[in-house]
Amino acid sequence: MTEIKQHEYALLNEIAQDSMVTQANLSDRLGIAVGSVNWYIKRLIHRGWVKVSHLDRTRLKYDLTPEGMKVFTQRALSYARDSLKVYGNFRQKAKALVAELQKQGVENVYLNGDDATMDILRLTCIEAGIQISNIPDELILESIGDGYQVKRVRA
Repeated sequence: MTEIKQHEYALLNEIAQDSMVTQANLSDRLGIAVGSVNWYIKRLIHRGWVKVSHLDRTRLKYDLTPEGMKVFTQRALSYARDSLKVYGNFRQKAKALVAELQKQGVENVYLNGDDATMDILRLTCIEAGIQISNIPDELILESIGDGYQVKRVRA
């Protein structure tokens, strides 16, 4: 796959959405200096990923070339594949944890956290019939790094 920097991908994305976008708008949307936008666009044109058309003396139109669209699509697909791998990894760990809790006869848990990894664990618990408690009662489940941990509440 062709190597593409984050700013280049972001510019391709913005141009794909609005071919009439100005460099000032791109600068605002992406939070980078107009001079940097200009430099990146020249680089994209040089690579053959973007073509520029003069609509009038001061107005430009940017279009993705077929090669630019290919690079853009490859990057998007790569991101989607990587995201699915991460999701699958957390889902597998959540299923293993829930299976272990079921073996121990656990019927309800408290989930500490509100991020995407905890959403995966929440879904897995619900599917397995483990109730989600609103109060930390006996077990607290949390996400840590690339997995989950169980904390036992001492009464």
